[in-house]
Amino acid sequence: MIALFFRLVTGSRWARQAALWAATAGAILLFLTNLRGAGERTGRLAERVETMERTNAIQRRMLEAAVDRPRDRADLAQRLRDGRF
Repeated sequence: MIALFFRLVTGSRWARQAALWAATAGAILLFLTNLRGAGERTGRLAERVETMERTNAIQRRMLEAAVDRPRDRADLAQRLRDGRF
């Protein structure tokens, strides 16, 4: 089967041209398919980075709030008396 195809392609100029165009179209199709997949992967990675940035910002705000918290009941009572809480 392959030998018959090879003889057909090498035997006629028209067949060689058709095979060349088919190979070129196939290569372009594969390239575009790969490009689309790469774009989808890039989009997923960008979304993951954005989610991580939001999570890190929330954690940073939580840590900053924890630094300013009252240490014990006496500190809480003093803050309530001073009106700083």
